[in-house]
Amino acid sequence: MEIKIVKKSISREELLSIAQEGFGDVGKAVVDVEQGIMAVGGEFHADEEVLLMEQEGSKREHTWGVNLYPKERGDGFVEFDSMVNLKPSFGNRSRIVQDSQTQKNIRNIVERLVTR
Repeated sequence: MEIKIVKKSISREELLSIAQEGFGDVGKAVVDVEQGIMAVGGEFHADEEVLLMEQEGSKREHTWGVNLYPKERGDGFVEFDSMVNLKPSFGNRSRIVQDSQTQKNIRNIVERLVTR
C-alpha cells in the first residue's frame, strides 16, 4: 500500500478508495498537529509516522494515529486509536488520544484536508 502525504486536500472518494485497497471501510492516517498535515494509506500507523518524520521533519510528540471512516459523518468519521499514540513521556499513556484539545486539533486538520 502506498502512503500519501496530504498537505492540501484529498477528496472523501479518494480516501474511500485508499481505504478499500487496504482495510475495506477504514483508512489509517497519522496527523502532524504542528504542521497541519497527514499521511494516509499505510498498512501500519507506524509506517506513516516514519514517513512524516523522514520526509516532512515531523516530531513524534506532534504525530497522532487515527482511523478514518470515509462513509461516516460527524463523530464517527475519526477514531483516535493507534499504537503510535502510546507516548508516556509526552503524557499519553493509552492507544487513545487522551487530551481533548489534541483531539479537537486533529479533527480540525482532518476536516480541512478531507473535502466532502
